[in-house]
Amino acid sequence: MALQLGDTVPDFTQNSQLGSINLYDFAGESWVVLFSHPADYTPVCTTELGEVAKLRAEWDKRNVKTIALSVDSATSHTGWIGDINETQSTTVDYPILADEDKKVSDLYGMIHPNASNSLTVRSVFIIDPAKKLRLQITYPASTGRNFDEILRVIDSLQLTDNHSVATPVNWKDGEDCVVVPAISTEDANVKFSKGVTEIKPYLRMTPQPNK
Repeated sequence: MALQLGDTVPDFTQNSQLGSINLYDFAGESWVVLFSHPADYTPVCTTELGEVAKLRAEWDKRNVKTIALSVDSATSHTGWIGDINETQSTTVDYPILADEDKKVSDLYGMIHPNASNSLTVRSVFIIDPAKKLRLQITYPASTGRNFDEILRVIDSLQLTDNHSVATPVNWKDGEDCVVVPAISTEDANVKFSKGVTEIKPYLRMTPQPNK
């Protein structure tokens, strides 16, 4: 069965260049971004893993831990990290799982046989502190990911988990939000002290409540 949003993600223990990693222990009370890449020593992946390292302060600000994965060995990862650090002017400080037996790849559906029967596609999983799957995106091998979008989604999830709002198209942190349909306009005017703008009875906007 493929993982679906809201599912409790399966735990695993797998080797990495930083030693053995157990997902649940590693995650603790944090959010996790788990992402796979097709292979070590490949150009697009080099830019991606470098970008994730450069965004360390952004992940930390959101209580997010990052884990990468490919089916290459931990030794391969260690050698490749030297190239990433050199070419991307950063320091990779997070685990890259060495999923040589494809245990995690199969568990999370990261190998798509019609794309490649041996290499992982560019999967992204956002996992919340309750170990629930909150987002899943799959990119083709030829397209590098937009990690600004991953951060944007985390901002939205963390906001909407704690306030009765949703985030509209192209929303960014600090912008107006949508009042959820379950709240009447009358109640919304009480709840949201910054005001509510009714565009349609079902489309009400309010300034971001936690800003």
